[in-house]
Amino acid sequence: MKLSTKGRYAVMAMADLACHCDGKPVALADVAERQEISLSYLEQLFGKLRRGGLVNSVRGPGGGYLLSRDADEVRVSDIIMAVDEPIKATRCHSGLPAGCHSDKSRCLTHDLWEELGNQIYLYLSSVSLADICQRRLLGTSGLHHGNDKQDTLVAAG
Repeated sequence: MKLSTKGRYAVMAMADLACHCDGKPVALADVAERQEISLSYLEQLFGKLRRGGLVNSVRGPGGGYLLSRDADEVRVSDIIMAVDEPIKATRCHSGLPAGCHSDKSRCLTHDLWEELGNQIYLYLSSVSLADICQRRLLGTSGLHHGNDKQDTLVAAG
């Protein structure tokens, strides 16, 4: 499964917003600069995020965007779903009996990919923006694999 730039950029921007908000609106231009994302692309994404109820916009001088709820209540899966990014690993349509073969049967690996999509969704549902900002993600992404036999853990904070 490959997550498109739409989903990745939406999560990056929302994490930036959560980390820099401090109760005051954050200008999208600032998010765009810090995250190196096109401002016009962010404007499109934040329109969807606003319609999805994840952010509130504040107009006028000092305006920008605020999270609509606490960062620990906003899940990565919420963000991805708000920008219409499907979380699936199969080419078949989820929930339908018809499969991806020309005769409408399911491929041999359908259940494998369907379950992978479910696991990805469960993981993304378990991670909040607060987890990202406070670097509370677990896994091997902090491991440095050198040529020697010992792997060293890079301190995550």
